[in-house]
Amino acid sequence: MVVIRVALDVPIDTLFDYIAPDAVLQDVGFRVRVPFGKRFMIGIIMAVSHDTQISSDKLKQAETILRDIALPPVLIDLFEFCSRYYHYPIGMVVMNGLPSRMRNVRPLARSSHKLSLFRLTDLGRTIAPSSLSARYKVKQRLLTWLNEVGTINQIEARKISPRAPKILQEMQTQGWLKPVSGTGEPPLEISPFCAVPLTTEQTIAISAIQTEINQFNTWLLHGITGSGKTEVYLQVTSLLLARGKQVLILVPEINLTPQLEAIFRSRFPSTCLISLHSKLTPSERMEGWLQSQRGEASIVLGTRLAIFTPLPKLGLIIVDEEHDQSFKQQDGLRYSARDVAIFRAKQANIPIILGSATPSLESYHNAITGRFRLLRMSTRAVKNAVLPPIHYIDTRTHPLTEGLSEPLLTALDNYLNLQRQSMVFINRRGYAPVLLCKSCAWLASCPRCASRLVVHLKQKALCCHYCGHNEALPLACPQCGDQDLMPFGHGTQRIETALERFFPNARILRVDRDTIRRKGDWQTILDTIHDRKVDILVGTQLLAKGHNFPHLSLVGVLNADASLYSTDFRAEERLFAQLMQVAGRTGRTEIAGEVLIQTEFPDHPLYGALRQHDYDAYARLLLKEREITLFPPFSYQALLNAEAPEMTMALAFLNDANALAKPMNSIEIFDPVPAQMTRLKGLERAHLLVQSPSRKRLQFFLSEWYTKLRQIPNRKVRWALDVDPLEF
Repeated sequence: MVVIRVALDVPIDTLFDYIAPDAVLQDVGFRVRVPFGKRFMIGIIMAVSHDTQISSDKLKQAETILRDIALPPVLIDLFEFCSRYYHYPIGMVVMNGLPSRMRNVRPLARSSHKLSLFRLTDLGRTIAPSSLSARYKVKQRLLTWLNEVGTINQIEARKISPRAPKILQEMQTQGWLKPVSGTGEPPLEISPFCAVPLTTEQTIAISAIQTEINQFNTWLLHGITGSGKTEVYLQVTSLLLARGKQVLILVPEINLTPQLEAIFRSRFPSTCLISLHSKLTPSERMEGWLQSQRGEASIVLGTRLAIFTPLPKLGLIIVDEEHDQSFKQQDGLRYSARDVAIFRAKQANIPIILGSATPSLESYHNAITGRFRLLRMSTRAVKNAVLPPIHYIDTRTHPLTEGLSEPLLTALDNYLNLQRQSMVFINRRGYAPVLLCKSCAWLASCPRCASRLVVHLKQKALCCHYCGHNEALPLACPQCGDQDLMPFGHGTQRIETALERFFPNARILRVDRDTIRRKGDWQTILDTIHDRKVDILVGTQLLAKGHNFPHLSLVGVLNADASLYSTDFRAEERLFAQLMQVAGRTGRTEIAGEVLIQTEFPDHPLYGALRQHDYDAYARLLLKEREITLFPPFSYQALLNAEAPEMTMALAFLNDANALAKPMNSIEIFDPVPAQMTRLKGLERAHLLVQSPSRKRLQFFLSEWYTKLRQIPNRKVRWALDVDPLEF
């Protein structure tokens, strides 16, 4: 009897056995359609055997083995590692790492042809997009793309317009376009040392990586903002593409993807590059996944989920902005894409580059202790470009008007007169974070979360930024009836409104998640900034991550002190990184920059190190504190999270879990406590922290504990283990 062991997308940490008379060992990795309860599901065959622990009368027979697309063994090994390390059901790890089309019980329509890639002919280059009639808007946009990027395929064209692929054929008939091969062949001849002028530090970094390009090393590329880390990525990528290898590039945010994608496309116009992120349609993601699996896509650029992309010729992984918290999944499989990327690089025996101006303390510690290879770049790549001076505005002596001090307003006015761009940074969207009744002290609270509702004045709404609850702005206090409700605090909308009043002739643009909801909004905003159609930017951390604004001269930072009060031991590390990143947006060209930060604590050590742009000094100070308190990276942690309709249920479950924990040397178990956000999306939340100075011992403990946790009979409690947690 032939039995297949199948991974299914169910919250049970086991494989399921089915009879499959026609199965062979080569079927491992193929999809299979099997009965499960009263329905049919798609699973992945993880093993083929003649033995089973299930009695024959209970075994069901698999319906169909779908021998169209097979997961490679290295990807199955990666899924198994994630299941073991993060203690999450193997079937959910496997199926959630695949495109949604592969999880559908309907047969997968697989494209049998390779994508055609088009480039302008000599005739096509003579045609200016502006010379075409206004009714040929799609053709204008295609020509603009081709002039800027160099090549285009049908999927990229379809993003411009559903009619674009047909128009490409029409342009080819007119002699404007010609098909070119873009299926993973080497890029245009680009010497890694002559594509652009390199700084000495860039050359040293590229040479070091090149010397050991055929083996696993974790390179921490610690370069200040504007030091040219992207050029190092490009040069090393060129080396690998010339050898017929694939390159995987991970970015923390979808909004960083278009900018980096455009840079790589312009450098490697003949190379097939695909972008993978959550904004793609299921068909687009499926096609990109297949191109990667077939080896046609030589460059794969994506957010954290792209780490599970099959790449048979993988030669290099790049993790840009490696410190960013977005690489850590906060629900479901709580994996760190950066850490999984390091495991995958080791698995494939290839180099991985972690790039950042402000590395995470874990990565920095690994680098200075020799576990990672450290590459430093301490000067800006553009000649005469220097890091901006940072000045502090003491808000104890400079009162605020609508969140803005007089010195900051004066600086904004001066740069307006110089026709230079400025940015006002406040990491809080909405109009005001609190709506308060002055008569009875009522506060607008979320009915589902332990959070305040944020005032969004332009939408006349109160919104919860945690669960998405939305309700109309009340005309009067629901508790006492007073109509004098006061917005308290400042968000991007309120700062935007204040600046419009202070500078009525200025072109002001707000950038936050409320202004980039639709597809294409972000690219439009970037074009507006680069075309100098805006004078003052008002935005959140979306503007702080990796963007190059060549005309930006002033950065003003509001409400920076909030993180100094946090009980989270990582709060200062994040604040320091955030401020260094946002300060780095200015002064990136010959145009000098300046940073003004409003604070009540200008003498705080964090601000002292920031003024000197001295990441190393402050990182070493934080590491000393972490070592004394035995916090990461000097210990390894896991968090058992519990959610229930009532807090007593969540705490009772955690107390039962604590009682089941077998005492071990070097394992410290803290008492269960309510989470910082005690209520989220209608459920009460609590957690229990486990800590050890040994990762190996912690994993051994978690493996035994996890087995016992699954046996606790409490269906009203939803629980999950978070290994290497970043949020509490």
